[in-house]
Amino acid sequence: MAKKFPDVSGDGEGMKKGGKVNWIQDAIKKPGALKASMGVKKGEKIPAKKLAVATKKPGKMGQRARLAQTLSKFKK
Repeated sequence: MAKKFPDVSGDGEGMKKGGKVNWIQDAIKKPGALKASMGVKKGEKIPAKKLAVATKKPGKMGQRARLAQTLSKFKK
């Protein structure tokens, strides 16, 4: 018997074959928190070099920086 996949979306369905889970929406809990912690003003972009340095840091700042790098690779 096959194992059941965990219900990560919270819809009671679990991950079915071909199902989608909107992980980006769940990952962004506090929009703007990375900019605030890095001292970048609202409305300005975070410089790529500054973001690369932040990805190596531990904790929430590093997590948020790595997520920002990942999301920057997506097409808009």
